[in-house]
Amino acid sequence: MLGQVDVIIFIITLIVTALFTAFVRRELIAADIRDNPIVSEHRQKSGTPTMGGFGILLGVILMALFLFNQPSNSYLIITVLIMVAAGFFGMFDDLLGFKVKEYQKVVLNDGDTPVKIGLLTLAPGEEARIASPKAKEDYAQIVEKEHKLKVVDEIPIKSETTETEKIIIQFVVACFIVIPGVLQSNIMGIEIGILMIPLAILAVIGSINAVNLIDGMDGLAAGIIAIASLASAFFASMTTGAVASLPFVVLSGACVGFLVLNHYPAKIFMGDTGSFALGTGYMVAALLGNTLIFSIIALAVPIISVIISLMHRAHIITLPVEPLHHTLNYHGMSEQKIILLYWAITLVVSIVALFIFGVF
Repeated sequence: MLGQVDVIIFIITLIVTALFTAFVRRELIAADIRDNPIVSEHRQKSGTPTMGGFGILLGVILMALFLFNQPSNSYLIITVLIMVAAGFFGMFDDLLGFKVKEYQKVVLNDGDTPVKIGLLTLAPGEEARIASPKAKEDYAQIVEKEHKLKVVDEIPIKSETTETEKIIIQFVVACFIVIPGVLQSNIMGIEIGILMIPLAILAVIGSINAVNLIDGMDGLAAGIIAIASLASAFFASMTTGAVASLPFVVLSGACVGFLVLNHYPAKIFMGDTGSFALGTGYMVAALLGNTLIFSIIALAVPIISVIISLMHRAHIITLPVEPLHHTLNYHGMSEQKIILLYWAITLVVSIVALFIFGVF
């Protein structure tokens, strides 16, 4: 079980990360580095500082330096180094996002009957972005000629790296886990030999994408990683020991510290700088600490969200807005309720997993 020292490390990490995040927020405001959400329901968040993931990175770096001479610090140092590399890759994606790629029109059904445009059917009073290729094809006929919908806004869409470029970047980041030569060849006692290398790379890439996708509402990603990391720390402390649990304790403390300013309504966003770093750090800690299966289960909510989005993109299912948490918001569930729901599910799944694996 986690001891008094772990609690102290958690609290110190929380405090220093909160302080660093406040400092980073002040500097981002001074540099006018602010977010411009594309989801219509979140337009009121425009102007919130982004790239706040630097606050998380500074917090975990300080803790790695603070604990540098401790014998249980080796996994933490490796985790933090790879997190920093991932964070810098995410930073470039954030910087690219300040360039506007296009302006997407927002249309409102101001009539008395439903109107189908693209993949959506807008009921009277509903609005949506003209985003999909099909919707853009329908726009000229339905809006400009038939005047069935009214244009109420235009939203700037960020430039971003292509899906192929993102996978290449994530692959490079994931390969860093192989370099230190500490990657184990078994998964919780099951020997798989050299197959551990491609599995580890896929796990890191999957974790980056899962955390990046779930980072769409105030505190959502940070809260989920905080809960999953704390559960993984409990599990690691019982199965592997302090060297395996320490990275998770620090990750959890950093996430909670970031939530001081990132909880609803958020005063700062982590951006890809933070989501890339957290997704990488979480899975690197799981691979080093031999908690892979448990940690994947604890991350069930973001993983399921990715699966649902992939099914949407493969046209197996249709979402009015992607990802799932935005669909729930689109159908009327408040952002606060969605955040609490996702946190609660993560907590319940983690506790159940701890019981199943015999930790409690």
